[in-house]
Amino acid sequence: MLRQFHSLSGLIATLFVVLLTISGAVLSLDPLLERSQAKIAGTSSISVAELAGKLITRYPGTEQIQRHPSGSIIVYFTDGDQTGADLINPLTGATIGAYSSSPIMVWIKNLHRSYLLGTPGRVVAGVAAFFMLLLTLSGAVMLINRLGGWRHIFRPIQGPFKQRLHTEVGRVAVLGLILSASTGLYMSAMTFELIPDYSSAEPGFPTHVDGGVPASIDTLSALKVIPITEFRELVYPYPDDPMGVYSITTDQGSGFVDQATGQLLSYQAYGNPQKLYEFIYMLHTGEGLWWLGLLLGLSALAVPLMAWTGIQIWWSRKQSATTINHNSAARLADTIILVGSESNSTWGFAKTLHDALHRLGFQVHTASMNQIGHHYPQAKRMFMLTATYGDGDAPASANHFLTRLAKMTKTPDVPVAVLGFGDRQFPEFCQFAKEVEVALITKGWPQLLPLETIHRQSPQEFARWGQAVSSVINRELTLVHVPVHPASTTLTLVERVDYGAAVQAPTAVLRFKSPEGSHKGLLNRLLRRSGLPHFDAGDLVGILPPGSSVPRFYSLASASKNGILEICVRHHPDGVCSGFLHGLAIGDTVEAFIKLNPSFRPASGKAPIILIGAGTGIGPLVGFIRNNKAHHPIHLYWGGRSPQSDFLYETELKRYLEDQRLTKLNPVFSRISQGAYVQNKITEDDVVLRQLIGEGAQFLICGGRNMASSVAVAVDKVIAPLGGDVATLKAQGRYREDVY
Repeated sequence: MLRQFHSLSGLIATLFVVLLTISGAVLSLDPLLERSQAKIAGTSSISVAELAGKLITRYPGTEQIQRHPSGSIIVYFTDGDQTGADLINPLTGATIGAYSSSPIMVWIKNLHRSYLLGTPGRVVAGVAAFFMLLLTLSGAVMLINRLGGWRHIFRPIQGPFKQRLHTEVGRVAVLGLILSASTGLYMSAMTFELIPDYSSAEPGFPTHVDGGVPASIDTLSALKVIPITEFRELVYPYPDDPMGVYSITTDQGSGFVDQATGQLLSYQAYGNPQKLYEFIYMLHTGEGLWWLGLLLGLSALAVPLMAWTGIQIWWSRKQSATTINHNSAARLADTIILVGSESNSTWGFAKTLHDALHRLGFQVHTASMNQIGHHYPQAKRMFMLTATYGDGDAPASANHFLTRLAKMTKTPDVPVAVLGFGDRQFPEFCQFAKEVEVALITKGWPQLLPLETIHRQSPQEFARWGQAVSSVINRELTLVHVPVHPASTTLTLVERVDYGAAVQAPTAVLRFKSPEGSHKGLLNRLLRRSGLPHFDAGDLVGILPPGSSVPRFYSLASASKNGILEICVRHHPDGVCSGFLHGLAIGDTVEAFIKLNPSFRPASGKAPIILIGAGTGIGPLVGFIRNNKAHHPIHLYWGGRSPQSDFLYETELKRYLEDQRLTKLNPVFSRISQGAYVQNKITEDDVVLRQLIGEGAQFLICGGRNMASSVAVAVDKVIAPLGGDVATLKAQGRYREDVY
């Protein structure tokens, strides 16, 4: 519900909020620019009387002196029929230069305040400030919920790049945006008298004026006691008016000064309401606190970026939304499917299950887990398909499920099976699905099947789960899930290097480019585009073999900036896609698309990186090393079969050692005399690894699941003397896996 509110509010107000924030960001420079022109050093000892006295000769027609919050002193004067304004040096009274408001800044200020539409525009600006506050607060609540509470506010954010960028920028800018929006809303409300206007309280005009000969302004006692650091404005009386008075405004209040006696005739100190207004005005504009203005301006610049990424996130979700056909009413259904999804992908699997059961003649009702009912009179079975959001949290369509389940006084006697979706590299893999199963068992809910989990939305694992379902419904259930994928790109094979034939493990490094001519053109040449979609080493490429709608995913050993798309593929017996790829000749083409994998990346900074892999798992690890142009310390542990047959990337790795992109190479081989596996080498190097861990090292592991499990056991033993374990490293983002 909150996400829907956030998205809808953003879509409605995007244009107006973006204009408001961009113009505000430009205006935030004004206090700094004025500050740079002001002469304020050593002015604390100068009084208003002394300042005015210095201007007598130079500006005999002075009408007004102002001190801006930046410290700039402006004198307004007449010279014959001409009026003028100069910026002056308060220490000497000398002219610094003519003063005038920038027409551009005036235009931007009007744009900010009213969108150049006068009073109606001020109303729109106030509404935009209100929406900006709602968007900021709702986004902050969503972020806090995602990260697991205030205590985890600085926890690393997982997810697709655009989503991470949206939330990371929001996390940095949230306080500044709340401050800007709330103060702007206050000022808008005061403009339209929704709250009292305390901005200009003035004292009453004095009832008695001396009327004598005006004294020299530098002798007036009331002005002598006011330092210019507390001064705001001095308005001169009309010339030759014996009953005229000086009007003085300071940081503490305002009053009138007799031009003959120099006495303060009347004075009104600022009350708390006016002080509050001035404080809010300062917070909003940064006038008087130029550094705050800059911070608010930087926060405001985050809004266009968040608007752009937010619209893209919304559009992606809309595109991936799933329509359930033949959805029976809950009271009539014999089969219930409840879905917990954050980004709609789990709904796609639910639809596949729904459609397959419907074809078998079942009456199926599919809904979100938040819509769980107390009674399903015809139901014989129930399935709960749920993803996990963030660090073990409930996804959007299931965030109220556990609460509603706990409040149920009568447990339905419908047997239930829970299916979790997640990524094994995260420490809280399918955690919410596990919590759901525990809650159901605690509630006394009958179990249809034990909990099963699906890694990275694998259609193959989903199909195997379907076979388990077949055994409990006594019908053959075939689940062929075809995920919605991005549009594919045609790639041409330009190079291949073959290994492993001698040890019955044929493996090929395949390098692809876009078809000739796809990246030509002036703009592409200027931007050095290769014609490839954007990707980084560690991302995945989906290959669609001929005659199959189900892609196979391979970890990328290159980044698009390298100008090639590179994968490392072992030929598996009866492997449809691996057989297809191994059969390619130079010049042959494939259809492929990119699936980003932003969670499998080397961390930024200078801490050591420990890369561990076996077999073709070396692919993305080589990509990380290849792009280590900054020469951060990288240690590679890799296991193969034979150094003579399948030492993958041997030549390149030795070259990277020479140019210091790779710090240490630790290969191990299993099919040689006294052979070993990569986990054995990890145990052997325990002292070195503990030292690297003490320096903040990050582990990146890529390869088969069995290898990864063995490596995790070995690393646990290595770091046990340090009082840590792999689970702790995972929670810190220092141990990440890409396993298959």
